Amino acid sequence: MIAGHARDVEGKLYNSNGAKNALKKSLIGPKEGWKDYVMRLFEVEAGGYSPNHSHPWPHIAYVTKGKGIVNMAGTDHEVEEGSFAYVPPGVKHQFVNTGSDKFCWICIVPPEGDA
Repeated sequence: MIAGHARDVEGKLYNSNGAKNALKKSLIGPKEGWKDYVMRLFEVEAGGYSPNHSHPWPHIAYVTKGKGIVNMAGTDHEVEEGSFAYVPPGVKHQFVNTGSDKFCWICIVPPEGDA
């Protein structure tokens, strides 16, 4: 069992490999007892983005703050707090902050997706 707060979780800042000002925090996963998935929180500053990439696993995302675009397979989808997305395996995707505040989302992937 675990209970905690995201502010207490150390993150990893991505500013290379196609990402800009994207902070990833792995909140719950195998280490905490959830063997099949990892719940991560991404925090992207204004003007920032995740890499435009694909991988062999699916993931789901739920926007918790701000607004942005989720580009999937070349199509932009505007999202904001309360929006969600499902990215199937093998689909090229990117999250882009289009607002002036932080753009944050929860992302759930299998453990191999949390490298």
